[in-house]
Amino acid sequence: MANFEDQLAELEKVVEKLERGDLSLEDNVSLFERGMSLSDACKKQLANAESRIEVLLEPKENGPVRVAELDVEVEEDDLDLDDGRL
Repeated sequence: MANFEDQLAELEKVVEKLERGDLSLEDNVSLFERGMSLSDACKKQLANAESRIEVLLEPKENGPVRVAELDVEVEEDDLDLDDGRL
């Protein structure tokens, strides 16, 4: 599996090609499908990374500091590809 940065860079190239508008319909559809696949993969990697962020919790009466996983889910509407940011 490609890393997030590689997939995001490829997604940006796909968007640039689609925005030029000089491809055939079939090429546009194929590129759009690839873009959606890359977008989904990036969303999954972002959700996974966010869920692994550890939050320090207040120690209980001189007890050790505890860590807990931060559970964050990414919704479809939370990502805006129009401005190039995920």
